Amino acid sequence: MPRGPAPGTPRLSEPLRRERRRILHTVHDRIEEVAETAVEVMRTEIPSYALQDERFFDDVREQVLEHYRMQLAALAGDRDIAPEDLVFSRAAAMRRARAGFALEDWISAFRVGRQVLWDALLDCAGTFAEAQQAALSLVTPLMRYVDFASTHAAQAYVEYQQHVVADADRERRDLLDQLLTGVAPTRGPLFAAAQAYGIGPRAPMMVVVAVCADGTGDVTSTEHGYATSASISVAGPWAGRTLVVARHGEVVTVPVVRAGMNAEDICAHFAAVQRRLARAGTRLSMGISTVAQGAAELPRAYAEARAALDLVPSGGGVAALPRLSPFDYLALRADDLARQLVDCRVRALLEEDRRRGDTLAATIRAFAEADLNLRLTADRLRIHHNTAHYRLRRIEERTGRNPRRIADLLELLVALAIRDGAGEGEDSQ
Repeated sequence: MPRGPAPGTPRLSEPLRRERRRILHTVHDRIEEVAETAVEVMRTEIPSYALQDERFFDDVREQVLEHYRMQLAALAGDRDIAPEDLVFSRAAAMRRARAGFALEDWISAFRVGRQVLWDALLDCAGTFAEAQQAALSLVTPLMRYVDFASTHAAQAYVEYQQHVVADADRERRDLLDQLLTGVAPTRGPLFAAAQAYGIGPRAPMMVVVAVCADGTGDVTSTEHGYATSASISVAGPWAGRTLVVARHGEVVTVPVVRAGMNAEDICAHFAAVQRRLARAGTRLSMGISTVAQGAAELPRAYAEARAALDLVPSGGGVAALPRLSPFDYLALRADDLARQLVDCRVRALLEEDRRRGDTLAATIRAFAEADLNLRLTADRLRIHHNTAHYRLRRIEERTGRNPRRIADLLELLVALAIRDGAGEGEDSQ
């Protein structure tokens, strides 16, 4: 096992060695008083420590005393320091991490302890030049000990946090796996986790599935996974936490539709997340389900979100089922056969119109939305009604379909929806 640096006493004259031993012995006699001072400074300078009770400070005091005794022994040159000597410190680091203390607070405690001990060494040295020189010779070994001990403790913190993250990931995956069977947990750790996310047997929820756009990688990889999960977890229109799980090449999110919200709020949030990630270089395809009324409907919602991914163009985007009418959905799901069934004259007109700015397509849509009222159509398009009349006549002449007839207008709308649904590189919203 690698050992820490030996804080020995090289190249010191015998008088300086005697002064060092005197200083260290004097501090050792006052060690409990010095430790108490360190604890009081920690209580004052570290906000998270100031909130703790006396039981906590008893533990801190014991740790400080243990470190001080080990440092004084090391500074006296009696022994080297090895990792196994710091088991007590590692255990304390684990306790602090488990209690939720930040690593910087733990390191701050080391800084305070070092400063208080150094002040005590200077005070015990006195004002004689030889004594002060002896005290200065302790600086390097003191710093080496603190660096070695604090690094060892920081490693314990990191190991614990990695363990916590791994446990949390497993818990989220286990919770999602159970929810996708259509059953909400009713007891144990998964029940507590579900409650933390606002998930219950009858809670209205949606499912969002995100994958990397075609050919851009794995959304659960180190490169994309953290950015995706973190961006999705950022507070949206809801309060509280949201279940986000990276698994099997996809990121699955189960947002709860809380009071005062609707499906559109959630769709808008995830559309914004997709755009933000795209600007940062992570291009995602997202499928969003309709609302599931309780855990029993979550398997259906997950299947919907997966199916919605088929509606997203290859360049990425969002397909949100709550934003689609049945007509839109069927048109977007149209296959090559459906496209071939569109009359070639209608296809030719719509493709030519797209290149010229889609004025005829806008007229078809506006005429349908105005319930076949020509004057209202013209008003909404901000054109003269004679111009609207001319456009409708031109559509009929070119396609053989009269927009004033319901069957013909429906065929034109279907052809238009199929054309738009087949467009590459556009966001399916």
